[in-house]
Amino acid sequence: MHLAAGVVTALTVFPAVPDAARRHLRQRWSRRLLAVLGVDLKRHGVAIAPGSLLVANHISWLDVFVINALAPSAFVSKAEVRAWPVIGWLAAHNETVFLRRGSRGHAKIINAEIGTLLDAGRNVTIFPEGTTTDGSHVLHFHAALLQPAIEAGHAIQPLAISYHLVDGSRTRAAAYDGDLSLGDCIANIVATPRIVVRVSAMLAIESTFGSRREIAHEAHRRITAAVQRAENVAG
Repeated sequence: MHLAAGVVTALTVFPAVPDAARRHLRQRWSRRLLAVLGVDLKRHGVAIAPGSLLVANHISWLDVFVINALAPSAFVSKAEVRAWPVIGWLAAHNETVFLRRGSRGHAKIINAEIGTLLDAGRNVTIFPEGTTTDGSHVLHFHAALLQPAIEAGHAIQPLAISYHLVDGSRTRAAAYDGDLSLGDCIANIVATPRIVVRVSAMLAIESTFGSRREIAHEAHRRITAAVQRAENVAG
């Protein structure tokens, strides 16, 4: 029912309201989705600054809605997500930029789109690992998608995401990794009585910090440290 409400809103309301109203509706819908799934959101750290490139570790399809519940954002996602039932359609109607891997020409177009969004004061989120994990570690960051923020002089703000049970122990219930299907992932989330998702927002890294590889390395270092700190924090 909640997914259906999102589809109806995207079809009937979004075309008739300004951008700010669409962002508010997206934030409210994302918060309700988390509530429906029994997911409690806890934010730590600093405020999320508008017009920043948000860089986050990636565990689940749920990460997108967790970030939208905090600060509505445009997202850069792999093109395959567009084909997902319902979720892919909703993503396409909610400012998701779909990236075709291995295409340098398409990457240039995507970079231009990201730069335009940032210049307009919008947040854009990337998951530079390029895939998901079970949440226990952070993979190498690919630096290429940092380039539009660096060229336009926009800050890069790291976000660390981790999923826990109410006792503070880590859970992989939300993880969408390996050979797990989307249906199995959703079933795992629903079968877990209560999940706490922690998002640690860190101080932004200025575009003048260094090269894109150096910025990616620094963001990776901060996110990894925050994920490790969250390991045994009580819920």
